[in-house]
Amino acid sequence: MHKRAKPVPQSIDLAHASAIQEMMSTKHQKYRRTRLVQAGIGTDPAYSAVIPPLYLSSTFQIDGIDERGPYEYSRTRNPTRDLLADALTELEGGLGACVTSSGMSALTLLLHLLNPEDLILAPYDCYGRSFWLLRALAEKKHFRLKFVDQYSDEGLEEAFAEPPRMVLIETPSNPVLRIADIRKIADNAHESGALVVADNTFLSPMLQQPLALGADIVYHSTTKFLNGHSDIVGGAVIVKDQKLLDELNLWNNSLGTIGAPFDSYMTLRGLRTLELRIHRSQENAGKLANFLNTHKAVEKVYYPGLPSHPGYEIAKRQQEGFGAMLSFELKGGLEAVRCFTENLNVFALAQSLGGTESLINHPASMTHVSMGAQARAEAGVTDGLLRLSVGIEHIDDLTADLENALGRVA
Repeated sequence: MHKRAKPVPQSIDLAHASAIQEMMSTKHQKYRRTRLVQAGIGTDPAYSAVIPPLYLSSTFQIDGIDERGPYEYSRTRNPTRDLLADALTELEGGLGACVTSSGMSALTLLLHLLNPEDLILAPYDCYGRSFWLLRALAEKKHFRLKFVDQYSDEGLEEAFAEPPRMVLIETPSNPVLRIADIRKIADNAHESGALVVADNTFLSPMLQQPLALGADIVYHSTTKFLNGHSDIVGGAVIVKDQKLLDELNLWNNSLGTIGAPFDSYMTLRGLRTLELRIHRSQENAGKLANFLNTHKAVEKVYYPGLPSHPGYEIAKRQQEGFGAMLSFELKGGLEAVRCFTENLNVFALAQSLGGTESLINHPASMTHVSMGAQARAEAGVTDGLLRLSVGIEHIDDLTADLENALGRVA
């Protein structure tokens, strides 16, 4: 019988939790960027490869009934997936993470923490597919649901009139980039005994740390900024409580919402350049927001970095930057949108966001169509609204592309 090499366990355990929490404190913030680049480097137990290998095997050999190693079946645990989970845990300042097959499977996993009598509060202007899933499962009596305004004191007071079991936060919101005060919402939620879940996809942990602001759980579509190259689909859930982690791991294994090893490998590769990518994209986005804000063909710009944005002060307080996402409303509605998008050469009309390339999206007909017309109108998703995911191209080319297309509309 072939004896397998004893693998080095890669997943984080309780002994590491305090060290990670300390690392994420203000004193140690500078180290997380280096640790991210170094994630998994030199941990190969077989040949000491610098870059950790990709483990595609679905199953692992067991030496004996009483000699069980850390890996037996890849749906339960996989070394490559564990490396990504560890890197995301460190980056978000959590205790542990579950890697999933998509951002939507991450949300699906989280919703399995709820019982039929539990109430979940969700933002009325959240991502269209999240809106659809929440509404559909509530209609099937999986839980009780209330879409609420999380952006005003009056809205929060009304939202917490009945104690919830879970509060979902998406900030900045998709696609109008409203800013929710994570700490204020977390304080209110914890007084009610509720779990606070934050979608951190738009900013990434480089620019926002929801767990440090009071959230209990943070989740991502790793398809976006974390991977950053638009070549895989994935998700992740990061927590700071062992009991929650154990429950989520059980559900992730049982539901089969786990992320594939290859996608985990690619995401870990993408993570190594996150800091470089996010800051170049953010710099470009700020310049484009200022450009669009003064153009005669543009009705309104939604970007938290503009002092005129209603959430500007909160964003300055809880974020390390304003991000690479912005939206704007064209004068002329749908016909103007058609003319504008047909005349773009650098920005690609496409779903998704967070890649190195710049994308443009029409939420009313693409990412948010599943909400329905009434919900879109309430959320501010008009026919004239366009969302930009700003990439790392040269700012002169990006500006020229928008200027040319806007000139055809004006």
